[in-house]
Amino acid sequence: MRWPLPDWLKTYRLRHLPEDTTAALAVSLVLVPQGLAYAILAGLPPQAGLYAALLPLIAYSLLGSSRALSVGPVAIIALMTASALDGIAVPGSAEYVTAAIALALLAGVMLLLFGLLRLGAMAQFLSHPVISGFISGAALSIAIGQLPPPLGIELEGDTALQLLGDLLTLSWGFVASPAATFPPPISLTATVGLGTLLLFWLTRRYLASCLTILGVSGSRASLISKLVPTAAVLGSALAVSLFDWEDRMAVVGALPAGLPALVWPTLDLPLLRTLALPALMISLVIFVESIAIAQSFALRQRTRIDSNAELRGLGVANIASAVCGGFPVAGGFTRTTVNVDGGARTPLASILAAFFVALILLFATGVFHTLPMAVLAATVMAAVIQLVDLKSLRYNWRYDRAEGMAQLGTLLGVLIAGVEVGIAIGITLSLATLIWRASRPHMAVIGRIPETEHFRNVERFQVEVRPELLMLRIDENLFFGNAEAVEKRTLHLLEKQPEARHLVLVLSSVSSIDATALEMLELLNEQLKERGQRLHLAEVKGPVLAQLETRDFPTRLSGQLHLSANAAFETLTG
Repeated sequence: MRWPLPDWLKTYRLRHLPEDTTAALAVSLVLVPQGLAYAILAGLPPQAGLYAALLPLIAYSLLGSSRALSVGPVAIIALMTASALDGIAVPGSAEYVTAAIALALLAGVMLLLFGLLRLGAMAQFLSHPVISGFISGAALSIAIGQLPPPLGIELEGDTALQLLGDLLTLSWGFVASPAATFPPPISLTATVGLGTLLLFWLTRRYLASCLTILGVSGSRASLISKLVPTAAVLGSALAVSLFDWEDRMAVVGALPAGLPALVWPTLDLPLLRTLALPALMISLVIFVESIAIAQSFALRQRTRIDSNAELRGLGVANIASAVCGGFPVAGGFTRTTVNVDGGARTPLASILAAFFVALILLFATGVFHTLPMAVLAATVMAAVIQLVDLKSLRYNWRYDRAEGMAQLGTLLGVLIAGVEVGIAIGITLSLATLIWRASRPHMAVIGRIPETEHFRNVERFQVEVRPELLMLRIDENLFFGNAEAVEKRTLHLLEKQPEARHLVLVLSSVSSIDATALEMLELLNEQLKERGQRLHLAEVKGPVLAQLETRDFPTRLSGQLHLSANAAFETLTG
């Protein structure tokens, strides 16, 4: 049987090779320090981040639908990995590494299964404000958690709120006695860490615009500004080596040279059961974050994204990461931007990036021996702080208070209670918002616009109405969650218009009526009949009429079925 080749590979043109190679080199330069930093963030040996950047890149390139997305270690998934494995084993131990591999395998299998079942639409179950709230909360948690290395201090606490409280306590101690709080060996770490953060901020804020003023093209200026952190990482490692600072600050240390041995994760059933729920949450975030990035770049490149292919590609990428001894991976925004700005034309750029990472593992791991941990922490902070989106929180709060509350609740949940609780709050708030809206359907009393056949809300338009006729449009499907609210609202409006002899429910916006809602209509029909009033239905859709006919409701209707609101108005007032 022949292995199917992806379309981009079948039609590949050699003229794209120089651009893909340039982009691959740029991505690999960003990927290496990020991989080291995110592995440490996940509680794993730093080389695990490089292992997770090999086969996953290749697997996604062959199976994913995005031509730009760069898959590998990302900060939020690294944080979720550390949170999922907390208490299972000691970070950095062999048992911990085994658990991280099992987590990547579980997440990969789940994503692959979702893709095979064509469940790509499940990304719609989380609203964009909730996703933004989760990502912003997780990014702030990561940034706060990475403060100790650049500052040269130690903090205690499991959540961002606890870490921040400990930091404030330490800050007060520094104000009271600065010499006792920051002795000379630690001040060097703080100087290097804070200096790196300042460099990253100045670079991101000003470098691209300055280069543009000097005549550098926009995409090239953006690429150069994103490669500065890599130069800073290499420069800091060189400085530590030249000035013999290894005894004065924490460094990465020796990394094992060579490619990782391919392994098959241990299928420990108790461990897999423990990791099942965290893996499900991680797989959901992997998909949502990755497809959001892929879609944003697809719009720029005028290409299409297949959500089911994304699930399959991300699933196989995570399985490949497990086989390499890595941890869960996802699409990264910064690396994808570097990939595009570097001129990548096809996914071959990602395959070549994996090749360059392999060369570094084989021949250049010694370069990172003296890399300061404070600089790696600064790298993480500089990457995640871009993900904090308070602007959308302000916008959503003004536009839709329910969405704003959901976004804020998710963000605070992550900061106060941790990642798992935060994402659970986000899912709950998404569903709660949906249920809240559906349980309070918009219902409008309508009348006819003079000399037309159009009907509009009496509160918004000058319309014709008749005292003997109440026309009510329901703008929501009828189901058990809103049946009682519809009944109460209808009876309330009838009480306000006691002279009404006919009630017309206009169902133009109703696409389904469940059994509970039908029972409500039957009861309403009987109540009106006892009061000498009639219930009419207008603009009933075919599928809804078929539902009603299964219970013979149209034959028991005290009024009539009308083809349109205008037909009901003419018939009942003529």
